[in-house]
Amino acid sequence: MLIPHPLLGLRDSQEFTYLGDAALMNRPDPATPDAEAVFCDYVFLRDNPAGVHRELWFHEQGDRSWLVVTRDTTTHEILGAELASDVKGAAK
Repeated sequence: MLIPHPLLGLRDSQEFTYLGDAALMNRPDPATPDAEAVFCDYVFLRDNPAGVHRELWFHEQGDRSWLVVTRDTTTHEILGAELASDVKGAAK
């Protein structure tokens, strides 16, 4: 599986470590009244979607950047990749 790194071009997926759902970048606010329950859900509950999904991948054997990869989990087709810092910055 090849991942289109936004800075380095196509890279083999073996250079990367998969973390999980890109929604992990949206940490819950610890100051909310139900913070403990929300944080438990954030840490322990995960969806297992079939179809297009946004995931976090770490370029461990390369430039050590974090990417948000859009991938179809049923076919493993990579639909795109962005630097996680750009995605997080755009969400602000």
